[in-house]
Amino acid sequence: MKQRKVFINPHTNLLQLQEPIYQLVDVDRPNTFRNLFPYDEVPKVAFNDRIVPHNMPDDIFITDTTFRDGQQSRAPYTTEQIVTIFDYLHRLGGPKGIIRQSEFFLYSKKDRDAVYQCLERGYEFPEVTSWIRASKKDFELVKEIGLKETGILVSCSDYHIFYKMKMTRKEALKHYLSVIKECLETGVAPRCHLEDITRSDIHGFVIPFCTELMKLSEEYKMPVKIRACDTMGYGVNFSGAVIPRSVQGIIYGLITHAGVPSKWLEWHGHNDFYKAVTNSTTAWLYGAAGVNCSLFGIGERTGNTPLEAMVFEYAQLKGTLDGMDTTVITELAEYFEKEIGYRLPSRTPFVGKNFNVTRAGIHADGLLKNEEIYNIFDTEKFLNRPVLVAVSNTSGLAGIAHWINTFYKLKDDRAVDKSHPLVAYVKAWVDQEYEDGRVTVITDDELIEVIQKAQEELGVKVV
Repeated sequence: MKQRKVFINPHTNLLQLQEPIYQLVDVDRPNTFRNLFPYDEVPKVAFNDRIVPHNMPDDIFITDTTFRDGQQSRAPYTTEQIVTIFDYLHRLGGPKGIIRQSEFFLYSKKDRDAVYQCLERGYEFPEVTSWIRASKKDFELVKEIGLKETGILVSCSDYHIFYKMKMTRKEALKHYLSVIKECLETGVAPRCHLEDITRSDIHGFVIPFCTELMKLSEEYKMPVKIRACDTMGYGVNFSGAVIPRSVQGIIYGLITHAGVPSKWLEWHGHNDFYKAVTNSTTAWLYGAAGVNCSLFGIGERTGNTPLEAMVFEYAQLKGTLDGMDTTVITELAEYFEKEIGYRLPSRTPFVGKNFNVTRAGIHADGLLKNEEIYNIFDTEKFLNRPVLVAVSNTSGLAGIAHWINTFYKLKDDRAVDKSHPLVAYVKAWVDQEYEDGRVTVITDDELIEVIQKAQEELGVKVV
């Protein structure tokens, strides 16, 4: 029996035993993990208490799928809208290019026009890449435009291989490798999207497949990237959970068993079980350099990992924004609402209309004394969104003055204080509302209307 090698792990400086080489297991019947995914029951999370170590790469980054997965769940963006959003992403990513890449469809003229216009911008980051099916016909589109990298759909669960593609694992492997070789032979770097990885046979198909991909990378002296796609949002970050549901288990297997370098590995999550952000952060912590996101989480079904969320996850993990301009997030939200007509839910973190609005009277009192008490961070500095206090029967003159000043961004000599007649007018109206039996807070639209009326009747112009 051949002995496995012992070597020094450069990351931990500890001796490590060479991992076993996993061979393709070509089964006659699909393994659908019915013990974990019974379909007529809620999916199950099982544990074997196998723990893997943290392994965060030195360089972590974000990739964008707003124009690919993000367009699969809404009306397509116009060419002009795509280019404008791309410009915003460039500004948001900062000089270090933390938003490293953005992927595009190539199937319609509109999308191809957008690709050409984004390439003409000449930005280093985000790099323009594409997404195609594992089809030689699709690959012709990539060659025609001249992109340096393309994503390729390589579904890896038996659900897809047997039921959708009507192939065996061996046939799927051969088909995928033929398309990937064609990419490499023409100098295009492939990015292999392992669709439905959280329902796949990790040791019986995924690792043997990725091992072959790393051999091709060595042969052609080009990167072959891996995107681990949690297509159905089944991934969990619980310590000791079993694969294929364990995010850290999947990342560990791809790096340790298949030899995928962290810099070529990224995670693509969906939010079906409210875990998209947590799972993406976990992928970073355990070795994936990239996390793939969509602006505001817009994507298939419940959506993708929100890009703006991972900007702040990055800052919390690294202790720095590394030059990212987070005020662009607010500009993007305004652009989506005003120009595209997409309405963001009001309580969406960082971008929703009410994300930093305090409503409870006792909270508002504390906020007026010191905004740090009830605000997550300096939202005016990072998002150009000053903290707001909702107006209710407990707001008082000071609370109403605070609302007017923050909502209309009145500062210095333009700001009103609680003795201003406009504030007194609004408070009298508010008091009357609650005397008449109202129990809900006053909405922004109501306050805007009352303030306009007050200015007309009082003959003053404040906003």
